[in-house]
Amino acid sequence: MNDPRVQKLCDMLVNYSLALKPGEKVLIEMFGHQPVLVAKLIEAVYAVGAQPVVRLRDMTVQRALLRGGTAEKWAFEAENDAALMRGVQAYLGIRANENGFETSDATSEQTALYAKYYSGPVHGKIRVPQTRWAVLRYPTSAAAQAAKMSLEAFEDYFFNVCTLDYAKMSKAMDSLVDRMKRADRVHILGQGTDLRFSIKGLPPIKCDGKLNIPDGEVFTAPIRDSVNGVLTYNTPSLYNGIEFSNVRLVFKEGKIIEATSSDTTRLNRILDTDEGARYVGEFSFGVNPYVTEPMMDTLFDEKIAGSFHFTPGHCYDECPNGNHSDIHWDMVCIQRPEYGGGEIWLDDELVRKDGLFLPEELRCLNPDALR
Repeated sequence: MNDPRVQKLCDMLVNYSLALKPGEKVLIEMFGHQPVLVAKLIEAVYAVGAQPVVRLRDMTVQRALLRGGTAEKWAFEAENDAALMRGVQAYLGIRANENGFETSDATSEQTALYAKYYSGPVHGKIRVPQTRWAVLRYPTSAAAQAAKMSLEAFEDYFFNVCTLDYAKMSKAMDSLVDRMKRADRVHILGQGTDLRFSIKGLPPIKCDGKLNIPDGEVFTAPIRDSVNGVLTYNTPSLYNGIEFSNVRLVFKEGKIIEATSSDTTRLNRILDTDEGARYVGEFSFGVNPYVTEPMMDTLFDEKIAGSFHFTPGHCYDECPNGNHSDIHWDMVCIQRPEYGGGEIWLDDELVRKDGLFLPEELRCLNPDALR
């Protein structure tokens, strides 16, 4: 693999996203089969004097583990992997799945055990708050098919999306961060949507290429019990290998009291995982100018220009609204005209209409300004 774009990506991940320093240890976890990419990453890590630790995962194997895994089995694995996670300063997770539905026949109960006894303790409680971390999707034929592109076209798209000028984006995000800091009331309007909540006192956080690749969002959280109204998501969402579409949620005093979708029964089972699953842990603006269409990959879809996501489940430690859950489900609504349009108001100011920011100080985040 001599593609210079791969080298540029590896250098960006090591030097910008993770900012590795000599002597530090980084855990590289690959889900899929891209050994040459991992080798290039190892070279980049060694080049800065850091130490790579590598775990290669296969999703067919993961499916088998999920389908038979018990609470005791996942707790045992978590105990061992938690010790490893505590011993590194950085984490890079890469997914290069050839089949996004590979684990779709694991039951809700089986995936809930994994979330509660493994991913929660290892990633939620250690990796996220205690390491510098980044997660990445890498182009595969399956990803290209989901995006309805040839593999070559999708690779071109991927490298444009993932290696944009994140420093420029980061500076532009400061204006939205400042505006959200001053905000109290949020009102979102759109097709099938009339939603109100407060973000008063909760910090806005910019995501500018340091955690997710691709990146491009500014998030906060609603005051937990302030959410009222109805929200209809207009993009499909893949959760634990199952596709959900036409998701409609009704909120009362923060709680989801009604939920329907293309698979209403399974949707409600997920939302019944625990008490926090029916409350919201994140509200975010998507602003990546190169991510424009959904492809049922959350890491891409939540960054779509002109979108927002509203997330049932656990809040982030950087923006704690008191909601705790074993799930965190980023579902996306696009408000550009071709998706039905929509409005987002902060207090009494219309800040975004049909996917474009209107106030002068926020127009630097519109796609034409970021490209």
